Amino acid sequence: MSLDQLNESQQEAVEKVRKRVIEVIGRNMDLYGVTLSTGHLYGMLFFADKPMTLDDMGTEMAMSKTSMSTGIRNLLDLRMVNKVWEKGSRKDLYEVEYDWYQTFTDFFAIKWRKSVESNILVLRKSIKEIDKLIVELDSDSPATEVLNKDKEKMEEAVRYYMWLDRLIDLMEEGQIFDFVPKEE
Repeated sequence: MSLDQLNESQQEAVEKVRKRVIEVIGRNMDLYGVTLSTGHLYGMLFFADKPMTLDDMGTEMAMSKTSMSTGIRNLLDLRMVNKVWEKGSRKDLYEVEYDWYQTFTDFFAIKWRKSVESNILVLRKSIKEIDKLIVELDSDSPATEVLNKDKEKMEEAVRYYMWLDRLIDLMEEGQIFDFVPKEE
């Protein structure tokens, strides 16, 4: 429903409520590593009654097309907005992904997967280096004890990241909702 169908007083009341929600969405988007202005952009798209072009967004937000493009690209990468096709339009159109459960799981799966993979890689490489150093040392060397303790800590970290990897799999496959059901 378009705000044009409301009288001036009703429009002002709705806009006031929307601004409050957009502001809180913008402030809380830092959780996703998103700037305040991009969070506001997401909030504005959330209330849009139809997909919008970058030009539409720039006019609405009083921001440059470059800023809009950067913000939208960031939101697309995070799977928080979708590019949509509309018959007769030659410009790209964007709309919010309204399934916030999917947005949450996509975001954390994307971010955590990168972190898990890089951390496991570094930890395993470091464990191999420690093993090599231990072989080269005299078994009575005090360094052997230090290296073994470091290796134990790193192996525990690898076990944690392997667990986190399984949690990410549950999120990506939607099985997380079997354990923590969506609100209905």
